[in-house]
Amino acid sequence: MQELSHWIDGDHVKGGSGRMADVFNPATGEVQARVPLASKDEVDAAIARAAEAQPKWGATNPQRRARVLMEFVRLLNRDMDKLAEALSREHGKTFPDAKGDVQRGLEVIEFCIGAPHLLKGDFSDSAGPGIDMYSMRQPLGVVAGITPFNFPAMIPMWKMGPALACGNAFILKPSERDPSVPLMLAELLKEAGLPDGILQVVNGDKEAVDAILDNETIQAVGFVGSTPIAQYIYARGCANGKRVQCFGGAKNHMIVMPDADMDQAADALVGAGYGAAGERCMAISVAVPVGDKTADALIEKLVPRIEKLKVGPYTAGDDVDYGPLVTAQAKKRVLGLVNSGVEQGAELVVDGRDFKLQGYENGFFVGPHLFDRVTTDMDIYTQEIFGPVLSTVRAGSYEEALKTAMDNEYGNGTAIFTRDGDTARDFASRINIGMVGVNVPIPVPLAYHTFGGWKKSGFGDLNQHGPDSFKFYTRTKTVTARWPSGLKEGGEFHFKQMD
Repeated sequence: MQELSHWIDGDHVKGGSGRMADVFNPATGEVQARVPLASKDEVDAAIARAAEAQPKWGATNPQRRARVLMEFVRLLNRDMDKLAEALSREHGKTFPDAKGDVQRGLEVIEFCIGAPHLLKGDFSDSAGPGIDMYSMRQPLGVVAGITPFNFPAMIPMWKMGPALACGNAFILKPSERDPSVPLMLAELLKEAGLPDGILQVVNGDKEAVDAILDNETIQAVGFVGSTPIAQYIYARGCANGKRVQCFGGAKNHMIVMPDADMDQAADALVGAGYGAAGERCMAISVAVPVGDKTADALIEKLVPRIEKLKVGPYTAGDDVDYGPLVTAQAKKRVLGLVNSGVEQGAELVVDGRDFKLQGYENGFFVGPHLFDRVTTDMDIYTQEIFGPVLSTVRAGSYEEALKTAMDNEYGNGTAIFTRDGDTARDFASRINIGMVGVNVPIPVPLAYHTFGGWKKSGFGDLNQHGPDSFKFYTRTKTVTARWPSGLKEGGEFHFKQMD
C-alpha cells in the first residue's frame, strides 16, 4: 500500500508523529493509501524553515517570481491528464470534471503571472514643498491555506498562487481525504523553479490546523470548508492577530420565472445540481419555480433527465455524469437527510436510495434524488446536503422567490432564469448573495474577478483570487520623503501646514 508524505524544503518527508489516516478509493471503498498526520512540532518546524527561506523570495523581483508561475502553468498543461487521473482516483470525480478542477486553478495562476502590475504602488509627486509620497505593497511573510476535499487542485492553487506571487512563503494543509494532487503540485512548482522552503505541504487533521492558527509566525490564513469550521478558524485566527479569510457552506437557489425557457432551465439544474455528485459549494441545491404551472412544467422536464443520469467510476469513460461521494460517512449522511425529507412530508419524485452499481457494491455511490414541495423548515432545506439531491421549493410570486433566497442564512451563489431584462436586473441588484447568475446556473467568476459569498458563506472582508487576493497577501507601506535643496537649521515640533 502506498504511504504518502509531507513536502518540506523541496522534498518528500515521511511523517514523524506515528499517526496516519486512510485514503480511500471512493468507487470501490478500498483503502488505497495512507497519509501521515502532522504533530504540532512538525508543523512548527515546517513554518520555521519557511520563515528562513521567505526573505530572499520576498526580495526577488516580482517579474522573476512571475516567471516561476509561468513555467508552472506550462507544467500543469503538460501533466494535466496525470493530475486529473490522480484526482479522480482519490476524490471520485469523473475524468472531465477532474480536468476542470485543475484548469480552474491553472487560470488563477495565469492571472497571478501579472503580479508585477498588480503589486505596483501609488506615487504622489510634490505632495508638499519638496515632499514626495508613495506606497508599496509588500509580502506578509509566511501565510497558510487550509483547503477542502472537494477541489483538491483548484482551491490550493487559488490560495498558493497569489500568496507566492506576492513574495510570501506558503504553508498548505490540504484535505487528508485526497492529498496526492497537492503533493504533485508541490513537485511541479519545484520543477518550475520555486526555491525550497517557500511552499510546504503539511498533511494533518485538527492538530495541524490548530498549530497553524496558534503559530505566531503565520501572518494570514485562508480556508474553505464547512461553515462551523470556517467560524472556528476565523475566530481563533483573528484572536491570534492573524489576517483571516474563511469560506463556508452554501444553499444555492435558482429562481425559475414563468417566462424562462424550461428546457434550458432543466438542463442547467441537472448539471448544476448533480455534477460532481453535488459536492460543490456552488452547486444548485434548491430550485424555486414561480407559480404552480411553472413548477409542474419544470418537474416534468427534470424527471426524465435525472432518471437518465449515468452514475459510475471515472474509469467507465467520459460519458459518466457523476461518480461516488468521497467517503462512506458522506454517503450515510446524504441518505439520512433524504429519509428525513420523506419523513417530514416532502414529495420524493425521483428516489435514488436503492441505487446499486454492479461490481462496485462497496463504493460510495448515491443515486440522484429530486424532491418537490419542500418547505423551508425541513432538514433537507436548512442543511447543506453536499450530495446528488435537488429540492424544489415552490413560490407563489417573484417577490416570494426572492425572499426565500434572501432569508436563507447562506449567501454563496444564486441564479435566475428568465427572458425579462427588468426582472433580471432587479434580482441582481437586490439579492443579498455574493455571486449571481443570470441564465447561468453556477456563476463562478473568472480568475480576474473575485470569488466570495456573503452571510454565513464567507468570513473576512477580502475574497479569493482576482485583485482581492493580492490585497489579502500583502500589506501597504506608505513613505513620505523630502530631500532638502539646502542646509536647514533647527527642528520642527509641530505638523507643518502644506502650502
